[in-house]
Amino acid sequence: MHEENKVMTARDAIARFLHDGDSLIVGNYTEGIPYSLIFEIIRQKKRGLTYYSQSGTADAEFLVAGDCVEKLCSAFIHKWGGRDAGSMVERYQRAGKLEVEDYTNFTYNARIAAGAYGYELMPVLPSIMDSDVFRVRGFMGEDKFGVIKSPFSGNDIPVVPAANPDVCILHVQRADVNGNAQHWGGLGSTVHACLASKKIIVSCEEIVDYDIIKSSPHLTIVPGFRVNAVIEEPYGCHPAELPGYRNVDYAMMMLINAAMCSEAGLSSMFDEWIYGLPDRVAYIQHYVQVFGQRSLNSYNAKSYYSAPAN
Repeated sequence: MHEENKVMTARDAIARFLHDGDSLIVGNYTEGIPYSLIFEIIRQKKRGLTYYSQSGTADAEFLVAGDCVEKLCSAFIHKWGGRDAGSMVERYQRAGKLEVEDYTNFTYNARIAAGAYGYELMPVLPSIMDSDVFRVRGFMGEDKFGVIKSPFSGNDIPVVPAANPDVCILHVQRADVNGNAQHWGGLGSTVHACLASKKIIVSCEEIVDYDIIKSSPHLTIVPGFRVNAVIEEPYGCHPAELPGYRNVDYAMMMLINAAMCSEAGLSSMFDEWIYGLPDRVAYIQHYVQVFGQRSLNSYNAKSYYSAPAN
């Protein structure tokens, strides 16, 4: 069987597969956030996106601040910049520039699980009907939840519609040129987010031979035939962590948190770290100029091997 080489740059992948008005989901859950791809989306000024992020951190804040997102579907958004400063998501929402649909972790995951399995809908726990999550409707209106009769008990069962985003972006430890992507560590909603999506863009710390992928098939979370693009992007999740490769870069995290205290601060950060740099290689070079090589070296995870399995 002929396998297609899907290796390309982040710039080419975003330009080719993500379009204005698309729905976009981040595959990573709290760790390994694909910041290189997110920065490229902002750099290319994609517009009118509907963004899915189960537990949004700086990924959601950045894309909103870059005027890329018009609608946001999430279960949680970290409030960067502190309680008094608010967040870009909150600022845009209050200004009427962002519509938000709020789900719980369980109901959010039910939507993308339904999409991954090919279902039209997914039942969720009846207790959700007693909450404001069920009662308060945003841009989805009556399509946020539905209620059906159980054919077994006759009880009312709340359901959520399947989510099938146009594009999923994902950062993993390794992949091959055909797109077989391997990830280890906390998965959360990662697999369902990928498999529910129509297109998948994978960035990875390193591209390896298929024989390495084949030697640990249990680590493959996305099969190559479902992947549209592969980008070899060391430090592609910086400043987030990635098991086996990267730690959290607290120096950069503090810079981001300080920048998010005001729109002017974040605009200045964008000019320096996104718009002023062509790609992730330039980003890392600039990081070394600002923070030093020693700081970058400390970001790399130390080896700590598990017991081998035959």
